[in-house]
Amino acid sequence: MGAPTYSPTEEQQRTVRAMSGFGIPQADIATLLEIDDKTLRKHFRRELDRGSIEATAKVAQTLFQMATSGQNTAAAIFWMKARAGWREKHELILSAKTPDIMTDEELLDEIARSRAARLMIDGE
Repeated sequence: MGAPTYSPTEEQQRTVRAMSGFGIPQADIATLLEIDDKTLRKHFRRELDRGSIEATAKVAQTLFQMATSGQNTAAAIFWMKARAGWREKHELILSAKTPDIMTDEELLDEIARSRAARLMIDGE
């Protein structure tokens, strides 16, 4: 007599699909179902794949709606950076005396101004 064949229930399929969509690691899903990782992948391959894809699609849909509604500028900027290759360009031009003729105090002041400018640009 061989080992009993595993047969997933519809409830387990829904659970695996949802947990996969939420990004729960497969090992944790298997632990919850009290099955081996290999059994999970063998019997729930479709749910593991589709759960993640469906969740990503739903988030993308929500982000797209937020970006195109005119109500969420941050979502629109993120979309353009992620999908359209937009990027922020920062240009910092410093003019200073050459270090060999600057006093230590002048050099420290220039460094402080440079750091302050960088912090303002980076938003820190």
